Amino acid sequence: MKMSRIAAVGTVAASAVLVLGAPAFAHVSVSPEGEAAKGGYATVNFKVPNEMDDASTNKLEVSFPGDHPLASVMTEPVPGWTAKVTKSKLDKPLEIHGKKIDEAVTKVTWTADGKGIRPGTFQKFPVSMGQLPEDADELVFKAVQTYDNKEVVRWIEPQQKGKEEPEHPAPTLQLTAASDDHHGGGAASDDTKSDAASDAKSESAASDSSDSSDTLARVLGVVGIVVGAAGVAFGVLGRRRGATG
Repeated sequence: MKMSRIAAVGTVAASAVLVLGAPAFAHVSVSPEGEAAKGGYATVNFKVPNEMDDASTNKLEVSFPGDHPLASVMTEPVPGWTAKVTKSKLDKPLEIHGKKIDEAVTKVTWTADGKGIRPGTFQKFPVSMGQLPEDADELVFKAVQTYDNKEVVRWIEPQQKGKEEPEHPAPTLQLTAASDDHHGGGAASDDTKSDAASDAKSESAASDSSDSSDTLARVLGVVGIVVGAAGVAFGVLGRRRGATG
């Protein structure tokens, strides 16, 4: 009985070692800085980890969704990398802020000027984009990662609902509910409003306290003067009585 328990414990321990010892599977992903609200603009980061031990990533190509074209896409300079934005004509022009847009960004390519993304490291590629669609819950991008040993990994498989994550999932940006400010400014959060109200109350209380202190000081000053005058009067009367006596 004891031997069977020991064997069972040993099996669990061995499984744990295998799980802990297995390398973490990382893939190209996209996430917003803050939130990506429907109908608005957002800054997102494409995060690219290097999964190889003997090669560096020296190129990244991100294809933008054709079913929800984005007219405005701007890249942020990344040291050691050169970005190229590719635009294409639209079959159906977009209307943004009263203007008709007949082309949209279809691809952004980053090419390393030097060593690129070395083994054991990752790199973020920031992009400002908009106007985000109002009739979609997510945007699916397709990314192609190239290594300096000529190996290419295609992160282009969409995630199917109810199914396990594919081996090479496509970067997917989740969109949040539309906000009043389509430029991403938005109204102040409840915490900010609460802090502002708290500060106002504190300032009001401090002001009331200061006014009360000033009033008390003035009252005490008047009382002191009255008491002092009374003392002087009593002193004079005492002297007069002494002189009369």
